[in-house]
Amino acid sequence: MKRIQWFPGHMTKAMRDMEAKRDLCDGVICVLDARAPIATVNKNLKKIFGEKPILYVLNKADLSDGKVDGFLRLFESKGKYCVKCDSTNISTKRILLQKLNAITEEKRARAQAKGLNRTFRFMVAGIPNTGKSTIVNLLSGQKRAKTGDKAGVTRDVRWLKCGAFDLLDTPGTMPPSFDNQDLAKHLAYIGSINDDILDMDDVALELLGELAQSYPECLTERYGITDFSENLGMYEAVCKRRGFIFRGGEYDYERGAKAIVDDFRKGRIGKICLENPADYQDFDF
Repeated sequence: MKRIQWFPGHMTKAMRDMEAKRDLCDGVICVLDARAPIATVNKNLKKIFGEKPILYVLNKADLSDGKVDGFLRLFESKGKYCVKCDSTNISTKRILLQKLNAITEEKRARAQAKGLNRTFRFMVAGIPNTGKSTIVNLLSGQKRAKTGDKAGVTRDVRWLKCGAFDLLDTPGTMPPSFDNQDLAKHLAYIGSINDDILDMDDVALELLGELAQSYPECLTERYGITDFSENLGMYEAVCKRRGFIFRGGEYDYERGAKAIVDDFRKGRIGKICLENPADYQDFDF
């Protein structure tokens, strides 16, 4: 698979805008994908946040397995605010508000002691397609922020009133370079990188290879695969199972790739976490 690199020009402007508005914020909601928590940590954003308190949100936890709990404990062991959630579930609103209230409790008490009833502001940031705008919509109770399955839906920086808080919805931003290509692949799998710049055949092949190592039983249940020795053999088994075959017997790899990647993203292959918390005990969040 060729090296993955994606940093559209609008992201540079977005990061500058975020840095300019940082001092207006009391904290940051950093949205991660529970299927790839480490891949969706953008260390460049951490530099922008400075010393602001950060609430890490392991979103899409309904699509991940029990390893997400290990990541939750890992974040908390490093003194970080962290929650796991499913932003499409209304109960997530209560969970997030409880954490935001805990983060601002001390500042709120000081303000009230002075007779002030102030509104606290949080910047919502993260990698594309992790569900930032869905979380903003959930907290506000309205569909005010743009959402979509394609990476890069939100392009501008704007404030939204969400009850006791003001939220700054920001575009998804990527690191300018992907030093770790294994983690870059995880971003490709979950849809954080624009599919148009990727070779989806390669993405599907790499995804099958990775799932064969960690979740072979899921591939067997979904596609009937029992031979995990070759990625191409698994790929063709999926095409055969789904009837993606041209006249003459050639496999329709394009449809096969789309089906495999879409099945993963929609959770049809199973609850999956691409990373293991035990491997990232020394990771600098």
